[in-house]
Amino acid sequence: MIAIIIAGAASLALSILGTPLYIRLLVKKSYGQFVRDDGPTSHATKRGTPTMGGVAIILATLLAYGLSHVLTQTWPSVSVLLVLFLMVGLGVVGFLDDYLKIAQQRSLGLRPRAKLIGQFLVATAFAVLALLFPDGTGNTPASTQISFVRDIAWLDLAFAGTVVGFILFAIWANFLVAAWSNGVNLTDGLDGLASGATIIFTAAYLVISFWQWRQVCNVDLDAGGVVHCYASRDPLDVAVLCAAIIGACVGFLWWNTSPAKIFMGDTGSLALGGAIAGLTIVSRTEVLGAIIGGLFVLISLSVIIQVGSFKMTGKRVFRMAPLQHHFELKGWNEVTIVVRFWIVAGILAGVGLGIFYLDALPRLTS
Repeated sequence: MIAIIIAGAASLALSILGTPLYIRLLVKKSYGQFVRDDGPTSHATKRGTPTMGGVAIILATLLAYGLSHVLTQTWPSVSVLLVLFLMVGLGVVGFLDDYLKIAQQRSLGLRPRAKLIGQFLVATAFAVLALLFPDGTGNTPASTQISFVRDIAWLDLAFAGTVVGFILFAIWANFLVAAWSNGVNLTDGLDGLASGATIIFTAAYLVISFWQWRQVCNVDLDAGGVVHCYASRDPLDVAVLCAAIIGACVGFLWWNTSPAKIFMGDTGSLALGGAIAGLTIVSRTEVLGAIIGGLFVLISLSVIIQVGSFKMTGKRVFRMAPLQHHFELKGWNEVTIVVRFWIVAGILAGVGLGIFYLDALPRLTS
């Protein structure tokens, strides 16, 4: 519990105090945002705003998480180290994308193929390693069983053997990483929207991870003590990581709220998307995550619907996709859209937490 408080407080302090220093560095180097010509006209004023703010989020998260373990004299867990690998790896891909956009002064950074290859390599390495490193009870950071509130036994990707299980799980992990990283990236279109939505999502996962650690189904002295209700390998340390991410995003949001002094860029959106994907995998709640992070899902669906409709019928469903830009063109104020979308994110996160709790309730009362 102390580690959670340290991680959250330290990352908040590092982010809220360190981000303005980083902004000065970016301004000095003229690393400003390039705004699409086909975007809402109101976004023209954002041209030149420092970007690549995801670096501040990543560094605050890493330093605060490390500090929490130094001060509590504990070792980092394998599960969290893998999630951090995913977060940093995708952050590097995003950083290269952002840097090329700035250097070339156009909205296209890395070529799509190069970007996909980078994401694929990081996600595949994560997937393979996550099926290794069992703890004393045999739990590994991830499972070949697709999970909802917990692993679903009849949805085991290793049905045809270990090798097939590794391959199918790698494909599943790549899908999750691509979906979440693109979801956060698409959501990052208005000041503070993506960072605020990430805070809500990660706060829900802090509760879930802490709950997984606290809940003991029975005590079996012959089996070596308590038997936890969930198969998550390192839930308490995952909660520590969640606190670090929350603090880093809250500190960043202080400077990212409208009118934003800095944007997270692809550096931040891909990194946070990777962290979200990793959290759902190591907590064994992959499908539940789509409910808790429902705002990201809805915004991604708006783009899929828009593109699909235009290609099939030549007509657009929304005035502009992603969804937040549709409401901008309808005349909604940017701050109004952001706050209302945060409310939607909070409601969906609450629904997801309710489903998680209802699953656990019969086990606790039986």
